[in-house]
Amino acid sequence: MKYYNSIIETIGNTPLIKLNSVSKGIKGTILVKVEYFNPGNSMKDRMALKMIEDAEKRGDLKPGGTIIEGTSGNTGMGLALGAIAKGYKCIFTLADKQSQEKIDILRAVGAEVVVCPTNVSPEDPRSYYSVAKKFNEDIPNSYYPNQYDNMSNTAAHYETTGPEIWKDTAGKITHYAAGVGTGGSMCGTATYLKEQNAKVVSVGIDTYGSVFKKYKETAIFDEKEVYPYLTEGIGEDILPKNVNFDVIDHFVKVTDKDGAIMTRRLAREEGLFVGWSCGSAVHGALEYAAENLNEDDVMVIILPDHGTRYLGKIYNDNWMKDHGFLADAKFATARDIIAHRNGKKELTTINKDTLIGQAVKQMNKVGIDQVPVLDGNEIVGSLTDTKVLSALIESPELKEKPVSEVMDASFQFVALDNTLDVLSSILKKERKAVLVRDESHNVHIITQSDLLMAMTN
Repeated sequence: MKYYNSIIETIGNTPLIKLNSVSKGIKGTILVKVEYFNPGNSMKDRMALKMIEDAEKRGDLKPGGTIIEGTSGNTGMGLALGAIAKGYKCIFTLADKQSQEKIDILRAVGAEVVVCPTNVSPEDPRSYYSVAKKFNEDIPNSYYPNQYDNMSNTAAHYETTGPEIWKDTAGKITHYAAGVGTGGSMCGTATYLKEQNAKVVSVGIDTYGSVFKKYKETAIFDEKEVYPYLTEGIGEDILPKNVNFDVIDHFVKVTDKDGAIMTRRLAREEGLFVGWSCGSAVHGALEYAAENLNEDDVMVIILPDHGTRYLGKIYNDNWMKDHGFLADAKFATARDIIAHRNGKKELTTINKDTLIGQAVKQMNKVGIDQVPVLDGNEIVGSLTDTKVLSALIESPELKEKPVSEVMDASFQFVALDNTLDVLSSILKKERKAVLVRDESHNVHIITQSDLLMAMTN
């Protein structure tokens, strides 16, 4: 008889499949490693099992314990399968941008799920990172794997994913591409492949709103690069320990929209019913391949998960239209709002040394109630009419003081392709405007009234 003792014994040895349609016109052989053949339908099964087994060996995870993790969904599924096989409980925290399908699937396999807000800093006590850590502190006999900094994540892919790719390509792989989130799959696999052949080129796929590409190219952690975005599973606003920039040769950024459209193309043209970050990985990898691959090259792209996680999003026409990812949406993104102006609305600014009284007159003359504040050519703050009014009522003499004494922090920069729902989550009562840079690096402002106009047209 041939059988497995539990579901976790079926993890790994996923197939390589050649792309034929979406890669037309690109030189070389483009292969995808389809990780939804894992029992939890994602590549995260590999590292989840490795983190559990390494924790057991160290004595960090004891019988009857509770596994607590912050996850975008797939790692939680892998941990849940391991917990079922080994007799542990699970509590998972997720950001509220994750699909309802992911939440429902985790609950279906017995996990407790706590949903946390997306648009807060990692240090905020409400973030899914912080909430998971707090549970770990408060619950006896609990274990917090922390996939971001747990090096078992990288080790799992060094030990399994890399060797599988090397074997299945007979050592002919020349390029490896994957989305970068926690960093384990990208860096563990790339490390192994480069040890076999130092000439293998690794391409990391990042998203607009993430810090990775800028950090790789400049070694600067630029908070201005951090924007809200919708794509799940790639990009970060932190630098996980599993991200080893030394083994990532290039980064390519992909918009939410481009990733979503390619995800649907993979289903319709290749028969690959995969998740959103899979589309991002393929779009970014093919963008790189079009300029850099030769006929004899072999590129392998990781496809991390299955489309069932995204039935209410990517594979829902109404959702796609509402977010401007299908053609009939008139206003869908920050880019659309700016384009509709046809250059009519230039950015008004005020110098930080301008007297408050003069600033009020200038704002009234132009008819605006918020304005960015400059120090030379650099945006250093913001001024709103409500803040100025409150200050002047309390201290009328402030009108002879410089704007710098009452200005707030600068308006947040967002990406051109941020959708209306992302913009609306930022433009709440206490935040009246955001800034965006176009392809020519010109700065534009988007206000609450702009958003209202876009939503009603």
